[in-house]
Amino acid sequence: MISTNDFSTGLTIELEDDIYTVVNFEHSKSGRGGAFVRTKLKSITDGHVVNKTFRAGEKVKQAHIEKRPMQYLYQDGDQHVFMDTNTYEQTYLNQDQLGDRLKFIRENMEVELVFYENKPIDINLPTSVVLEVVKAPPAVKGDTVSGATKEIEVETGYSLQAPMFIEEGTEIKIDTRTGEYLERA
Repeated sequence: MISTNDFSTGLTIELEDDIYTVVNFEHSKSGRGGAFVRTKLKSITDGHVVNKTFRAGEKVKQAHIEKRPMQYLYQDGDQHVFMDTNTYEQTYLNQDQLGDRLKFIRENMEVELVFYENKPIDINLPTSVVLEVVKAPPAVKGDTVSGATKEIEVETGYSLQAPMFIEEGTEIKIDTRTGEYLERA
C-alpha cells in the first residue's frame, strides 16, 4: 500500500479493479476540513482518463508492473505472437489488446510489453517507426503547390497523408502517437 501523499507522476496504482498510471496530481488544502489530493489517472488496460480526488494520507494499492523488451514475430489468426529476446519465451496478445497500434507494428520489430502479475496488459511502441510505402499514386505535374499531400499506404495497411514526392518502395518515418508522416528514413 502507498499513501496518496507519496504520489508521483508515472506511479501505477490498483483502483476499482483496474490499473492506473498517475498522469498529474495536486495537493490541496481548503479553509475547512482536511487536505486532499486531486489526480488525473490513465487506465493502462484501455487508456481512458479519470479525475479522482483522494483524502490526504489515504492508502491505495500500488500496482507493480514489469516492462519487458519483446520482438513481434507474426500473426496467427486473431492472436499476435511476441518473443522475449532473452528467454525466447513467446507471449500472445489478441487484436483487442493491441487495437490501433497494430498499424505501426511489423514483423521482427522490437516493442515493450507491459506485464501485471505475469499477464501481458499493454504494449509500448517507440515514438516513431520506419515503414515501407506500398501504395502511392504518382504526383501529377502542377499539383506541387506548397504543402500538397497525397494519401499513401504503408506495409501494415495503414493509410496516411504524405508529401507528393513520396513514391512506392520508399521507407518513411511515422509518429506512432499521432499517426502522421515525419520524414523519409
